[in-house]
Amino acid sequence: MSGFVSFVSSGPGDPELLTVKAVKRIEAADAVLFDDLSSGPILDHARQDADLVGVGKRAGRPSPKQDHVSKLLVDYARSGAKVVRLKSGDSGIFGRLEEEITALREAGIKYEVIPGVTAASAAAAAAGIPLTRRLTARRLQYITGHDVTGELPDNLNLTALADANATTVVYMGKRTFAALAELLVTHGLPSETPAMLALAISTPEQELSHHTVGELPTLLRELKTTAPVLILYGPLAEPE
Repeated sequence: MSGFVSFVSSGPGDPELLTVKAVKRIEAADAVLFDDLSSGPILDHARQDADLVGVGKRAGRPSPKQDHVSKLLVDYARSGAKVVRLKSGDSGIFGRLEEEITALREAGIKYEVIPGVTAASAAAAAAGIPLTRRLTARRLQYITGHDVTGELPDNLNLTALADANATTVVYMGKRTFAALAELLVTHGLPSETPAMLALAISTPEQELSHHTVGELPTLLRELKTTAPVLILYGPLAEPE
């Protein structure tokens, strides 16, 4: 007997940013395996008799291993359950989606992926700015601020990331942005390049502030928060 897994993207935190399809899958699920950032009011859509299992990973905190999460998905599906794997933001953007899909494929379990609002889109919308801008920001790039070891990835395309005519979004970069900023300036990005810091985007604790690439490292070192941090820099990181 085999069930089915829906990878449901929950958006950055505001339950009103869920898609209609996402809500339908959560309401029908026998089990919901959720990230930390997908908890709270979003889980109110689940049935009272559904199994709710927290499997989120947060930097600096004890977290379940990825192989354990994948095994839970397989075990629930093999029991015949309709399973929702609830991932924050868009599940295909820095959400380790591929590893979980691989486990399901190897087990012969069917699945679907439901896209959602990524934090970058929500941050730009909250600030009232576009992510692209005619003539000055024709390219948009997303990167992660750390690799599996928690350090800044050592194979970044710094020429692309230092392009002042691109909008760049750095996910999970609070601890490593100082090192990245130094490399960017070395590769030609002006330290005065506008930057926006977004905390806890789309939640009641949301904070947005405008700075420059050169100013952000000092600010981030002094920042005391456990909220998700997103950094945008480039020609549209501040309103006109």
